[in-house]
Amino acid sequence: MGEKLSKVNQSVEKAIQLVEAMARETGSVRLQDLAAKCGMPPSTALRMLNTLLIHGYVSQDPHTQRYSLSLKFAQLGSRISDQVSLRDVAHPFLLELSHRCQEASCLACEEDMEVVYTDVVDGPDNILKIMQRIGKRAPMHATGVGKLLLLNYSDSQLKELIAVKGLPALTPNTLVTRGALVEELDRIRRQGYALDDEECELCSRCVAAPVRDYSGRIVGAISVSCPIPRMSMERIRQITPVVVEIGGKISKELAYDGTGE
Repeated sequence: MGEKLSKVNQSVEKAIQLVEAMARETGSVRLQDLAAKCGMPPSTALRMLNTLLIHGYVSQDPHTQRYSLSLKFAQLGSRISDQVSLRDVAHPFLLELSHRCQEASCLACEEDMEVVYTDVVDGPDNILKIMQRIGKRAPMHATGVGKLLLLNYSDSQLKELIAVKGLPALTPNTLVTRGALVEELDRIRRQGYALDDEECELCSRCVAAPVRDYSGRIVGAISVSCPIPRMSMERIRQITPVVVEIGGKISKELAYDGTGE
């Protein structure tokens, strides 16, 4: 570890500090303030900023002399997003999740107002292999992952979902009224995870956590599922922190920094 740290280029590291400091600002920033935030002399900051300016990564207001990041970063981000597969990023973490919980785990996204399972790691007994398979679709209101994805919806979008898809009862536990669903979404938003208590499949429970991108938007969700005999409320309390932790790890890989929720 020490050998790796000794090879860090300090000039590059300082430039990164300046970029990240500007990214946290809501507007342009003065040289002196930027240097102070990064703990470096203004002369050093100026040298780094001039290099970034020449290459088009920083803009400087000609009147105020303040600095801000340019849209070139957005261009690069867009290109990277096109190259990144959420499934590829998440899969090693799903393996870790299933190993730590010793249960099946899934990754799901939204498509056409439905949940689509895009990756599945089977549990030790493969008991949920048929219930949750890659490509399977499910109603958003009846799954833990789907309810998390519904947190992206505005009131008008939720009304449209109900008008188009309805709130069909898949089991006696399914939420079938708008009021009950809104109440559940408020609870999920506060606690940071979602449960599916036999709402989609009888005899099965799951715990789900969000996966967020750099903007804070929920772009997917992961879940751990298992049969009711192995998923008591005590077990749910035990594995929920693990599911949330792994969701956070995947989000970090997508450049989520904990803001923008």
